[in-house]
Amino acid sequence: MKRKIITTSDGSKTIYIEDWNEQYHSIHGAINEANHVFIKHGLHFFCHEFSKNQKDISILEIGFGTGLNAFTTALETKKLNKTVQYVGVEAYPVSKDEYNLLNYAQLISETDTELFEKLHTTDWEVNSKITSHFYLEKRKQFFSDIEDEDLYDVIYFDAFGARVQPELWTESIFEIMFKTLKTRGVLVTYSAKGSVRRAMQKVGFTVERLPGPPGKREMLRACKDS
Repeated sequence: MKRKIITTSDGSKTIYIEDWNEQYHSIHGAINEANHVFIKHGLHFFCHEFSKNQKDISILEIGFGTGLNAFTTALETKKLNKTVQYVGVEAYPVSKDEYNLLNYAQLISETDTELFEKLHTTDWEVNSKITSHFYLEKRKQFFSDIEDEDLYDVIYFDAFGARVQPELWTESIFEIMFKTLKTRGVLVTYSAKGSVRRAMQKVGFTVERLPGPPGKREMLRACKDS
């Protein structure tokens, strides 16, 4: 499928798939979406509500994609004084030509350009130390093949939308997500579809609607209660 780089409303780039009329991040702002959905309502929520004294946090990202969510998380670990073990699952990694055109480091922290590059150049299927507070394992894997159980504190569910890949937003996928989370774990996603919320609830999640990022009225956060 043909992919091209486009600019979103906050000036940050994303990848657009012409055949699907779908992009990796919100056209209303890729960086804004990452910070609102995954950092504010995912990582920060978990740290403030469940892990004030917990130094080590494990995160699973469903859709490593451009590396934006991993990059913003790596930068946050310095501020939070937490050590994050980050697993990014991606069946179709972006190319060097594509990630070299992304401007996240220039907009967020120009001094961390090498950090962003390292997220992409580090080997796949290996747990790599990116910074003193951030470890990354990238997996080339379909989401349906994930077999981890009781390993993660937070899941960033950033798959392509249900309009183009409905099979990624089903009860069977969220059952896998539920199993991978530790008790009191948190899953966040930009989606707010009723069918997605009901699928999460059916597998055992407690789900809440939250205000969405720019351009979206709502998003979802799901918790695995004790």
